[in-house]
Amino acid sequence: MLLSIILATVLVSLISLTGILIIFKKKNKHSFLKALISIAAGALLTVALLDLLPEAIEESSFDVHIIFKTVLISIVFFFLLERVFHWHHCHCEEHGKPNLQNKRNLAMVNLIGDGIHNFVDGALIASAFLLDFNAGMVVTLAVILHEIPQEITDFGVLLYAGLSKTKAILYNLLTASIAVLGALAFYYFGQSVENLLPLAIAFAAGNFIYLATADLIPELHHEENPQKILSHSVWLVVGVLFMYFVGQILPHGH
Repeated sequence: MLLSIILATVLVSLISLTGILIIFKKKNKHSFLKALISIAAGALLTVALLDLLPEAIEESSFDVHIIFKTVLISIVFFFLLERVFHWHHCHCEEHGKPNLQNKRNLAMVNLIGDGIHNFVDGALIASAFLLDFNAGMVVTLAVILHEIPQEITDFGVLLYAGLSKTKAILYNLLTASIAVLGALAFYYFGQSVENLLPLAIAFAAGNFIYLATADLIPELHHEENPQKILSHSVWLVVGVLFMYFVGQILPHGH
């Protein structure tokens, strides 16, 4: 089980880096990124609502209200966390075009935020594997789908902050590897509170719901071209159906 968790988190880190390399070979990078965002939004919602939450409820000795309260706490937590980093980001740019020091601050804040996010992703993957192997596979796939557009965006921020492509890729890879630390931390300390595992899964569901509804879907609403709106909608449905059928192929054992 530990080997599966480590391999899954390493895979997430490497595929995220691959996404950065792929997009630079695309002629229409913006459309490609929006398609990825659409797929990720649909996938995250599907995994959260049809996979993680049912698992958390079925495997839990807690009342169902506790499970949903944990989801709510998770959503509020990630909202507040994102507000903190957004506040720092705004202060870096509040005087117009950032100077060199502000650009360095922007890069640092972005890397810290990305590192925390990847640590959480690693913990989510570990918690899912500890609940059920197939659940771990499904969650790993969902994390990959949302990490690719996220890492591409972070890569763009680092370039904007003045880093070379080589340094930006290296820093992205280093922060992505923090997912392994998150997975190991949860594996060794999470097992000591195994009865709380369903709450960790519910917290993961809240994280996925927040990412999809607060970060990814709003990004799609900025589009005004009717043809692209239709395309993004189709890709979102593809993300939903893809994860739904993956869940059917990998039924969870109880």
